[in-house]
Amino acid sequence: MEYLRPADWPEALAAKAAHPDAVPLAGGTDVMVELNLDRRRPGHLLDLGRIAALRTWETTARTVRLGAAVPYRDVIARLSTELPGLALASRTVGSPQIRTRGSVGGNLGTASPAGDAHPALLAAGATVEAVSVRGTRHIPIDDFYLGPKRNALAPDELIRAVHIDAARGPQQFAKVGTRNAMVIAVCAFALALHPHTRTVRTGIGSAAPTPVRAPRAEAFLCGLLEEGGHWSSGAPLPPSAATRFGELAAAACAPIDDVRGSAAYREHAVAVLARRTLHRTWNAYRTSNDAAITGGEPPCA
Repeated sequence: MEYLRPADWPEALAAKAAHPDAVPLAGGTDVMVELNLDRRRPGHLLDLGRIAALRTWETTARTVRLGAAVPYRDVIARLSTELPGLALASRTVGSPQIRTRGSVGGNLGTASPAGDAHPALLAAGATVEAVSVRGTRHIPIDDFYLGPKRNALAPDELIRAVHIDAARGPQQFAKVGTRNAMVIAVCAFALALHPHTRTVRTGIGSAAPTPVRAPRAEAFLCGLLEEGGHWSSGAPLPPSAATRFGELAAAACAPIDDVRGSAAYREHAVAVLARRTLHRTWNAYRTSNDAAITGGEPPCA
């Protein structure tokens, strides 16, 4: 195995173009585990640790550009207002040491269905900035996951950043694990309300071959909020709404039985998490200030 340590971003892109099999190494929280357990022996290891720009972020009133190597620690400490769902998910990642090293870009590169960042990114509607010597392209998060630990990156591409709209409504994330901390998710669920467009988005982890959304659950909730005038009034949802939302979220899953849980348990747990996150997000929306309650915006498509 050849170890490559580029000094800057152009050198990293050149190295990746010359060695498409090279495995990027940033925080190393996934890669080093696979190497230590002899599950992976790439021909080249591409260490991105010297590229400081990957550990920076930029914020505007509407968007956040998150460098691929920004650690979860910084998302929690510095970006919880702009990215509340992702910050909640980041709090559940491993231990303090792992949160100091691991990053959202690394989670995306690994593309594990159980990655904690994925549901929050799906719910927020993120875009992945992928770069090669051929140029830059922006991949919508909905198109990024291709299969278990497979993503849409070309062999010569590296993730430079993730673009995420700053939250303009409440967001929630919850996961179930075999213990309370330092655990891989049995399943996870994220929900984000987007009042400015009167839409909702979801994200589900560890309950299908890839992280997925629950489009029927989203359409149900979006229609309910619009038809009942809830976006404008902030009125409570009918008691049956959370139950139906949970059922539709569970129906979006395609889980398997494994050492962490059965398929049936995962479907049940996703339904429970969907109900709970709906209660939390809608209560937060109802109690937020008047500026969060928008009227006259376009209805759900």
